[in-house]
Amino acid sequence: MKEQESTPPCNIRIDKEGIWYYQGAEMFRRDFVNYFYQNLHLDDEGRYVIELPNDRCFVDVEDAAYIVKAIDYSKTESGNGTGINLLLCDETMEALDPRTLWIGPDNVMYCQVREHSFRARFSRAAYYQLAEHIEHDEGQERFYLKVNGQHYNIASKAL
Repeated sequence: MKEQESTPPCNIRIDKEGIWYYQGAEMFRRDFVNYFYQNLHLDDEGRYVIELPNDRCFVDVEDAAYIVKAIDYSKTESGNGTGINLLLCDETMEALDPRTLWIGPDNVMYCQVREHSFRARFSRAAYYQLAEHIEHDEGQERFYLKVNGQHYNIASKAL
């Protein structure tokens, strides 16, 4: 039997704003949601799976499981340029890899997080924070983010 056929659904859904629901009711306990984030994985077919020691089930994700809530610019160790840190919806911080930025449908910004394992959707607030640092090259008709003296193009692509 295939792994997909033997793994049941969790009856958990993550909406496009990163809000978790169990059987239609919002999961408001951050400790539970963060525990599930710690055990969230993608299977070989790209489906979201919560893997616990004695249980495994699929999660229905509307858009992206991770949401970027805010960004923080900080100086690098050399004092040159800035690094960009992401505050994720599971209350963790990680450095942005600007090579992974892209614009999806409806001009929503995305990037890769968790060692490029997951797609993350920028909240409106985080997008506006990042947009302050996005520049436009009219000659090449492209948008880019300048980080540590390097230009990173921001691609547009469908999900």
